[in-house]
Amino acid sequence: MNEFASSQPLLSVVVPVYREGYHLKTVLSAIRGAVEPLKEPYELIVVDDGSPDDTWSVIEEESRNIPMLRALRLSRNFGKESALSAGLEIARGNAVIIMDGDLQHPPELIPEMVRRWRESGVDVVEAMKESRGPEPLLNKLGARLFYLLLSKLSGYDLKGASDYKLMDRRVVDAWRHMKERNLFFRGMVVWLGFNRQQVSFSVPGREGGTSRWSIFRLVRLAITAVSGFSSLMLQLITIFGGLFLLLALYVGADALYSKAMGKAVSGFATVIILQLIIGSLLMISLGIIGIYLGRIYDEVKARPRYIVTQAIDRTE
Repeated sequence: MNEFASSQPLLSVVVPVYREGYHLKTVLSAIRGAVEPLKEPYELIVVDDGSPDDTWSVIEEESRNIPMLRALRLSRNFGKESALSAGLEIARGNAVIIMDGDLQHPPELIPEMVRRWRESGVDVVEAMKESRGPEPLLNKLGARLFYLLLSKLSGYDLKGASDYKLMDRRVVDAWRHMKERNLFFRGMVVWLGFNRQQVSFSVPGREGGTSRWSIFRLVRLAITAVSGFSSLMLQLITIFGGLFLLLALYVGADALYSKAMGKAVSGFATVIILQLIIGSLLMISLGIIGIYLGRIYDEVKARPRYIVTQAIDRTE
């Protein structure tokens, strides 16, 4: 057995994957090429998020050649956040690095992240995007709008943030005590606080084709993030209600004055427009309340974040 696998790992590298079988060997090789020159014990944790392709077969094959490889296979596609959670919960390292399985998080940053963690004593070293790399214009605009809304509603500025981070053991342990089911990893790490440093990188092209994040899934993640870190949307309903109450008092007073002065009241169009505006506001308000009720419903059910159907651990 490799000497790295025989001792408590200093470093854990967690990689959630979904339908990455075609290029997974290249990804694992690149990660090992960045970690092994450090000459420190480590473990490589790969979490297959219910991939329908041959991803798990590739992982099994690679585990025979990589003694420090540990892997989990989830029973279905629970989503990246849940797969990432599964990896964090079994990681044993003094420091844990989380990265994507498509090489858009360049492994070449790992030695610098480890160096900063060691020399400065910070708890979190986070990789920040200098540029987002090649992606559709709609995705770029959507990302800007999302980070703007999250910053204004929650006070957390995550512009340029990524899931690519090194976390000290005590940060990982603190994160594991957060038991919510609706996960937004990068926001949760910011909420934890701790001392942190940043390293910059430009997002390279994706290994293995285009992103599998659909617009629907991105919108769903955005809703989870905003509703999970701010209740301001609920407070906005009260604010708008107060504004419309003032408007109603004004319109009512104007109508009474016109009637008292004997003036003809011809406000049919105005009434229709007001009804449409108020009706739309009521529907939007009910939708916002429904989002928060849905989060409560998910938490009260207390279902597990994920279910593991297979595991590989030859380091024991």
